[in-house]
Amino acid sequence: MSQRFVVTPAAGGPAEPGAGIEAPAEPQRSPRPCPEPGNKGDDALPILHYCREPSRYGDGTPRENSPFINNTDMERENIYEGKNMALFEEEMDSNPMVSSLLNKLANYTNLSQGVVEHEEDEDSKRKEIKAPRMGTFIGVYLPCLQNILGVILFLRLTWIVGAAGILESFIIVFMCCTCTMLTAISMSAIATNGVVPAGGSYYMISRSLGPEFGGAVGLCFYLGTTFAGAMYILGTIEIFLTYISPNAAIFHSEDVEGENRAMLNNMRVYGTCTLILMAMVVFVGVKYVNKLALVFLSCVILSILAIYAGVIKTAFDPPNIPVCLLGNRTLSKRDFDVCAKFQVINDETVTTQLWGLFCNSSMLNASCDDYFYQNNVTEIQGIPGVASGVILENLWSTYAEQGAYVEKKGMPSLPVSEETKTSGLPYVLTDIMTYFTMLVGIYFPSVTGIMAGSNRSGDLRDAQKSIPTGTILAIATTSFIYLSSIVLFGACIEGVILRDKFGEALKGKLVIGMLAWPSPWVIVIGSFFSTCGAGLQSLTGAPRLLQAIARDGIVPFLQVFGHGKANGEPTWALVLTALICEIGILIASLDSVAPILSMFFLMCYMFVNLACAVQTLLRTPNWRPRFKFYHWTLSFLGMSLCLALMFICSWYYALFAMLIAGCIYKYIEYRGAEKEWGDGIRGLSLNAARYALLRVEHGPPHTKNWRPQVLVMLNLDSEQCVKHPRLLSFTTQLKAGKGLTIVGSVLEGTYLDKYREAQRAEENIRSLMGTEKTKGFCQLVVSSSLRDGMSHLIQSAGLGGMKHNTVLMAWPESWKQSDNPFSWKNFVDTIRDTTAAQQALLVAKNIDTFPQNQERFREGNIDVWWIVHDGGMLMLLPFLLRQHKVWRKCRMRIFTVAQMDDNSIQMKKDLQMFLYHLRISAEVEVVEMVENDISAFTYEKTLMMEQRSQMLKQMQLSKNEREREIQSISNESRCSIRRKSRSSPQSIGQDVQALLPNDSQEEEAQLIHDRNTAAVARTKAAATPEKVQMTWTKEKLISEKHKNKDTNVAGFRDIFTLKPNQSNVRRMHTAVKLNGVVLNKSQDAQLVLLNMPGPPKNRQGDENYMEFLEVLTEGLNRVLLVRGGGREVITIYS
Repeated sequence: MSQRFVVTPAAGGPAEPGAGIEAPAEPQRSPRPCPEPGNKGDDALPILHYCREPSRYGDGTPRENSPFINNTDMERENIYEGKNMALFEEEMDSNPMVSSLLNKLANYTNLSQGVVEHEEDEDSKRKEIKAPRMGTFIGVYLPCLQNILGVILFLRLTWIVGAAGILESFIIVFMCCTCTMLTAISMSAIATNGVVPAGGSYYMISRSLGPEFGGAVGLCFYLGTTFAGAMYILGTIEIFLTYISPNAAIFHSEDVEGENRAMLNNMRVYGTCTLILMAMVVFVGVKYVNKLALVFLSCVILSILAIYAGVIKTAFDPPNIPVCLLGNRTLSKRDFDVCAKFQVINDETVTTQLWGLFCNSSMLNASCDDYFYQNNVTEIQGIPGVASGVILENLWSTYAEQGAYVEKKGMPSLPVSEETKTSGLPYVLTDIMTYFTMLVGIYFPSVTGIMAGSNRSGDLRDAQKSIPTGTILAIATTSFIYLSSIVLFGACIEGVILRDKFGEALKGKLVIGMLAWPSPWVIVIGSFFSTCGAGLQSLTGAPRLLQAIARDGIVPFLQVFGHGKANGEPTWALVLTALICEIGILIASLDSVAPILSMFFLMCYMFVNLACAVQTLLRTPNWRPRFKFYHWTLSFLGMSLCLALMFICSWYYALFAMLIAGCIYKYIEYRGAEKEWGDGIRGLSLNAARYALLRVEHGPPHTKNWRPQVLVMLNLDSEQCVKHPRLLSFTTQLKAGKGLTIVGSVLEGTYLDKYREAQRAEENIRSLMGTEKTKGFCQLVVSSSLRDGMSHLIQSAGLGGMKHNTVLMAWPESWKQSDNPFSWKNFVDTIRDTTAAQQALLVAKNIDTFPQNQERFREGNIDVWWIVHDGGMLMLLPFLLRQHKVWRKCRMRIFTVAQMDDNSIQMKKDLQMFLYHLRISAEVEVVEMVENDISAFTYEKTLMMEQRSQMLKQMQLSKNEREREIQSISNESRCSIRRKSRSSPQSIGQDVQALLPNDSQEEEAQLIHDRNTAAVARTKAAATPEKVQMTWTKEKLISEKHKNKDTNVAGFRDIFTLKPNQSNVRRMHTAVKLNGVVLNKSQDAQLVLLNMPGPPKNRQGDENYMEFLEVLTEGLNRVLLVRGGGREVITIYS
């Protein structure tokens, strides 16, 4: 419960500071105003009033009236609750009371973050949701039935049975139904693992596998749903133009090939008009579409019942449906009625219409087709019935090429030597080539629709119970319908009729309709309305799915489709859906569109199984589905089956669908919004990282695998911004995204005081890392001193085997200034720390002149001055830098220094051979340094350095001594005053007045403690418990003051008579000589890499060491001082 305390001062003055309780930083509105301070009747003491406020987590009912438990004005029920909850009253702002939270949790109206983030949490204008009332049967079972049973059942299942045979058709249906059943089991586990808001399958996949997979698979599912709409519309037009009103065709043709093209053009025209009409219906009155869903479902159920009734009727009363055969070839009865060559009319033999189709005239002596002339015309029953035994003929497959004759097995046929042109002859031909895998692709859309229940999870009374039960029962029911239909169709219908896709042998009637009872029109009308309704449902659901993806914000260019009408209808998403659907309609062939949407649905189902398998194997604490009948092996089997079916249907469509999903995945990964949904892929990455870290040895890696794992030490200003951002640019150029990068920094202070600054600094560093494209981790430490913080980073940064081996830092440019927080002492100690930790050290001098990532050096040199062997760091670093675009066109030059006794010619040959074996191309030059006397400049520079060092020491010593003396005198004075106050309080004022002089000069004088007397007093105090009496006079104070002044003046006088140390003179000589040689050769180089000499073992010379480094690099533009970590980092071996 949110609380606010107001301190009201008494009516006479303000409250004492610190007497009250500070209010929270964000005040909240109170149901009743707090009493104003200063009112009449206020007590004499400040009163702590309590303002009741509703918590943002609670139900708004105040639970306590006063922090004073014994307040008599409190109600009785609030007394007990106040007493019980007083211990937690300071946590009520962040932690709600369970009693006020449970009601919200039960109704899913105020869930914590991570559950309702898809729409509710991200939409501040959350609307009231009506209480869900739908159960399993209405909410899940029937919608799944409606979506699964559809156009393929009525238009293509008999043809699939005729082409593949009963056995192979049974295998096709069994594979597809097994795939959907395994997917339903995985989906049930995911759907019962918490609340599934709007978005259905997309929500489940995205929250289980992350935004990248979720966006890619969600868009694939959207495309599948959209192409399903195109398939249903094409099915509707095919039923209308083929079986209801063939005369409504706009385009006509005489030959067979032209007729197929005309049919496709008719499908395009009527399909486009139907799509526009359906889109307008969805746009204007989507609520009517949902109300008509039950009508469409009833049409499907009645049609299936009519099929079963017709099968039962064939057992005792088969229908009379004659089929005309010429030899063993099936004839189309669209253009003739009598299945015979001749017929007797009034005792006269005359030719029939069939004769006229195969012969050039109706005369008996006309020239006829050879096959027609040599083979007889017979008539068989198209639907002989269950008891006819035709099931044995239909067991095996009868695949055919495109344009082949539909022939009956076992019928006598006399082949002719030369086939005449069949164009115009009334044969039934196959329109496309048939084979097993192609039939799988055409059939699979008939088992899709298992997500209908999960898509309506928000409208269910108990979604976690209804979704598994309803979906699995619906799949079991439809699987039984499909499998039994295969057997019954093969047992009742003649094979040539099964292979007659468009019912040409039945005068253009629907094959499955001729089987139904009481009338074929039950199937025709029922299938027409069911496909029409399924198309409307697809055009209704697909835009909402796209809107859900767009509102998630994971695909930036789709955000425009998240908007719609005032009531939330997705207008722009509907427009895009209609355009994509038009692409499927322009294809115009139901058999060509079906495999496309099969790919997208199979990919969606595959990732549902993957999500369940990943969550199960990871065993994340949040994975607690109520549906218990699942196992990761079932999910893995379902995923494998989906993948296999994708390539069985069409390998090129499968690759194309994967390419689309991969492109979407990479786009979301590169440009999409970052979302943290606690997904399984993140958990899988953590497990993989843990496994890899445990596998990585704690020891140093082999030289072949060595690469700089860099700890970048950044300095921050007072605003917690990075002082040298180009240090990160240089890191990016050095690393090129490979290996480990840790960006570290130190804030001085305590964590409790500085945690907000630390958070702000970390955000600034991460932002800069993103700008500079530095891939790595940020680690910020709050420490009592900068020195300790940097030492802690060097020791503890990294994890396990993934620790840094190189430290990169900027040269402290203002190290001579005393107010610089990163003083030279910290710098030198950091060098010692890296040496002790056996880590390499890179120090970038003049870092602000280093290039940014956008700059390019068109020419120039990277000069390496190899003076001492450091394990090959100086060779490796330029090679790594030249991999980046900034340094790619720079040449590498290596200089080494030869002494008087060295053979410089042989050194150059050896160095060239060494670089050849290292596979590094570079120019080599050996520089000879001639021995000469130490110059006066070197001697003078060393002398100035040591004088400055001594002066700093004296100043520091004088300052420290003054602080110690003042502190000790203060302590002694306090003790003396306390002793006197115990004996005679009245004499305190007189003693103080006596010690305070009147003139200004005497006012500046301080009590200086006699160090000798203090030492004697301390030793005596340890030996005897007697008190030490210390008498201070004005003369003693003045003499002590002058004594200290004389000592200081003498110390500074000694500085100017100082003689330089010979060791320092030699070091300065080396620095000056080497600097002159480097300037002579590398003054114009883009970057100079130098061996960094180590700090002195004696800490007294640290400031001199800084001076040596300054002289060594003086006059150079960009310098990188390199100090090896004590191990080889480059090798000549493979």
